[in-house]
Amino acid sequence: MEPLVDCIIEDDRWEALGLEPLADRAVRAALAHLGLGAEGYTLCLMACDDARIAELNAEFRGKPTPTNVLSWPSEERGAESPGAEPDLPEPGPAEMPEELGDLAISWETCGAEAEAAGKPMADHVTHLIIHGFLHLLGYDHIDDADAEVMEGHEVAILASLGLDSPY
Repeated sequence: MEPLVDCIIEDDRWEALGLEPLADRAVRAALAHLGLGAEGYTLCLMACDDARIAELNAEFRGKPTPTNVLSWPSEERGAESPGAEPDLPEPGPAEMPEELGDLAISWETCGAEAEAAGKPMADHVTHLIIHGFLHLLGYDHIDDADAEVMEGHEVAILASLGLDSPY
């Protein structure tokens, strides 16, 4: 089975975590939860450190600080009204899967958050990949109605993987 997530590992610490299979499992669970097939989609995940993600956060969001995960959807897919579901993308053919966008995730910030929450790093990273992936599909948490929808999906997807709610 072809992986859905193209991982670019900039920080070797991610290798020991088994990021590639972890990310693929998380994205497949999210697609299944949303009723989308696991074929016909692709995305890129850059696994980096705080210095690199701070550069990206400054460049794209005007915030020169590290963050846990960033997302760049390939196109705008947001819902028409607060609390509504976004229009989900159709899969592409096997030879040209639908490109959903790009994610970046930072080792130090994820590690500090996992430690502060008393969670295994892999569980926290799984949540953040699902969170970022939902952003690629047009979900958001800017207002309460949208946050309720997005967090509901996150909790259900994590539960399908045997993981507790982060909320």
